[in-house]
This record gives sequence, structure tokens and C-alpha cells, in this order.
Amino acid sequence: MNATDRTPADLLRSALAADPARPLVTFYDDATGERVELSVATFANWVAKTANLLQGELSAEPGDRVALLLPAHWQTAVWLLACSSVGVVADVAGDPKAADLVVSGPDTLDAARACSGERIALALRPLGGRFPQAPSGFADYAVEVPSQGDRFAAYAPVDPDETALVVAGREFSGADVVERARAGASGLGLTGPGSRLLSGLPYDTWEGLAAGLYGPLATGGSVVLCRHLERLGEDALAKRVESERVSVVAR
Repeated sequence: MNATDRTPADLLRSALAADPARPLVTFYDDATGERVELSVATFANWVAKTANLLQGELSAEPGDRVALLLPAHWQTAVWLLACSSVGVVADVAGDPKAADLVVSGPDTLDAARACSGERIALALRPLGGRFPQAPSGFADYAVEVPSQGDRFAAYAPVDPDETALVVAGREFSGADVVERARAGASGLGLTGPGSRLLSGLPYDTWEGLAAGLYGPLATGGSVVLCRHLERLGEDALAKRVESERVSVVAR
């Protein structure tokens, strides 16, 4: 990572330049048996497509607020970095009524309908699959994102000192996210490039986001992000830690 990186999107660009082939996010859903591994390059491609969707199709501008009604999931991580790329505020579990746009998983669609702006729905199915039928009043992310461009260029520069993230009622600028992620890395057991953290924490707190995305990204590490980890027994968890070459566990 570069000392000049001041937003999460900057961190991703540096990771892409340094080693695009290395794993960045490995995702497990222990309710469905799903496993997905995304290299830096693959993750960055999803981010670019999603940022193009945000900026081009949804007309999001710097300072707009996006309510992310999503669990800890690899596609949520993509949305967080796409928001940073465009300069919009990612409001995790935020109030849809106060948001310019809402991005919802399948379990929060009723709440998401309170948003008067654009609404995007994620099925959160294995391999990024679409809904059998798009929910009424929503665009299906899995239908809309594949046709977006693989490269992203922001229409306006992103100010690292403007609010970029809201979680658990706390606001963070892009620079805050980067600085806090770096400062807290050692406390998470991230010792530098190659560190691999397994996180079963939800994304609705700073601690969950730091362990499940920002800390590994800021230090050249990677994350094994586990949803429904409570369904996994201790023996199975130990085998996963070994097979995934995990350095440290946060749960």
C-alpha cells in the first residue's frame, strides 16, 4: 500500500498495481455451502462495474447518500468500494427515508421501499445470481451490472476529507477510514502483506468492517469473510483455518 492512499478506493488501486492475482476476499456462506474467492483483479472489476452503475445509470454524485441494507457479504464489500470510487456516502444499515438511493438484500426489501430514490436489490445467491423475478419497484443488481464498463473514471474528484462512510451512527471520511484501518491493523493481528484474517463479524459496526474488509485491504492482506459462521462447528472451523492458511480469526 502507498503512503499517499487517502480513500478506500485508493487502497484498492494500489493493491491492483502491486499484485492483481493474489486473493483479496474469500467468502463463505455456512447456511448454503457457498464459497467464492475473488482476486484483487476480479474484485476490482466488480467494483468498477458497480461504480459505473452508480455514476452512469443511477446518476449518483459525490455527497449523495446510499443506504446499504446488506449483510457481511462479498457483494457488500464491492458496494462499499464502489461508493468510495464515486464519492457517495455508504450508509451501512442506514435509514432508507433519508437516503438518495437504497441497496437492499432479499430480507430488507420492505424497509428499502421507504426510499424515494433509486432502489437496487441483490438476491445474494451463489455466484452472484439474479432473482427469479425482480422485486417490484427494484432493479436487479445481477441483471444491471454485467453490461457496465470494466474501467471506471469518476466524473468529479473524490475529496478524501468528505464523509464517505456512516456505520452505527458514526461518520468517517475516506481519509478517516484509511487511517483507522492502518492504525488498528496490529490489534487485529494483521502484520502486513500476506496476512489472512477470517472474520465472522457482521458489517454493522466499524469493528466488523475493519476486520472484514478495510484492515486487510489497508495492509496488503486478505480476508476470509464468513456469513452464518455460528453454524460451523469448532472442528470444521479449525479445518477451514488450516485450509485457507488463516493467520488470525475475528468473531
